[in-house]
Amino acid sequence: MKEIKSINSLENLENSLLETTAILLYFSTNSCNVGEALEPKVLHLLNTQFPKMDFYKIDMNFYPEIAAKYSVFAEPTILVFFEGKETIRKSRNIGIFELEESIERPYKLIFE
Repeated sequence: MKEIKSINSLENLENSLLETTAILLYFSTNSCNVGEALEPKVLHLLNTQFPKMDFYKIDMNFYPEIAAKYSVFAEPTILVFFEGKETIRKSRNIGIFELEESIERPYKLIFE
């Protein structure tokens, strides 16, 4: 089972992006009902379909500087990075199947 990793600084995040091949950043707040409902579905998707991808949750209330650096102003927002480059950006109304389809191709190119 994949663990939710937390980020405690912009520097920490940028180091992770350099060192990790595939990362999904999940921007949300505790007051966002949509974000709360979507998070376990995204985690399940990574566990079942994309096990080599790391999952980082970033609470926009605690780390507004990280949200601002990556131009995230709506919640929930998902950013997917492959080899340090932002590859996918989804915001607000995020469909889990749509997310799966957009991750699948770059993930397979890198890991298979």
